[in-house]
Amino acid sequence: MIQGMLTAALVLYGISICISVFRIIIGPSLPDRIVALDMVGVMLVSSIAIVSVMLTTTAFLEVILILAILAFISTIAFSKYIERGTILEYRRDD
Repeated sequence: MIQGMLTAALVLYGISICISVFRIIIGPSLPDRIVALDMVGVMLVSSIAIVSVMLTTTAFLEVILILAILAFISTIAFSKYIERGTILEYRRDD
């Protein structure tokens, strides 16, 4: 019963990831693409967590943590790029 529900959740996450990748490719604007990319990151973290539960292992916890951190940092970097047009700011002491 539980394995069937976890498998169904993985299938639905896979469909959602495909829809989000379609939004990344076709998205009408850059903010739409960034939100879709963040959604893909969250869904990948959730999918890996489900696989970890299905396999009854804790080996994927480090992968989940690293992927979540990278997704967060990339969302912040893209948002800063949209707002200011640059990611890194250089200050000159003149």
